[in-house]
Amino acid sequence: MSRGRSDSGGWLRGCLVVFAVVSALGVCGPALYWRFKNAISLRNSHNKFSCPPCLCNCPPPLSLFQLAPGLANLSVSDCGSNDPDLKEEMEKQFVDLLSEELKLQESVTEANTRHMNLTLGEAKRVASQYQREADKCIAATETCEQARERAEAILIKERKITSVWERRARQMGWEGE
Repeated sequence: MSRGRSDSGGWLRGCLVVFAVVSALGVCGPALYWRFKNAISLRNSHNKFSCPPCLCNCPPPLSLFQLAPGLANLSVSDCGSNDPDLKEEMEKQFVDLLSEELKLQESVTEANTRHMNLTLGEAKRVASQYQREADKCIAATETCEQARERAEAILIKERKITSVWERRARQMGWEGE
């Protein structure tokens, strides 16, 4: 019985290995195929159709420094510092950004204040409701206490009456329990 399990485990491992290899070839195979195919075709075509080197009298390509020499010295911090109109416009934008930030903070503060006021109002309403319930409980407790005191007074009175009647009954010959 245990031999069958080890055979099925080995068979399962073998299937998993085959599946992994097939999956890897399915994913990587096409890319490798085209790479090798292009490398072989380039090698063959280079040997068969080689071109003579080009001879031209073209000037060397211009560098960025030759095209715009001022770009090499440009930095963000001194951008527009010599142009008073641009400087004024940049200051306006800075002021606009600051005022927009202040307006945003003001709107956030107003929203927080509204939320706080709503929460405070809700808390006051709930506290008032709890206070009314507490007042009802206190009134009910006082009513119960008054009823208990009256019942206790009536019980004391009844005990006195019972004791008077019991005494009279004993005087008449009753021999109680």
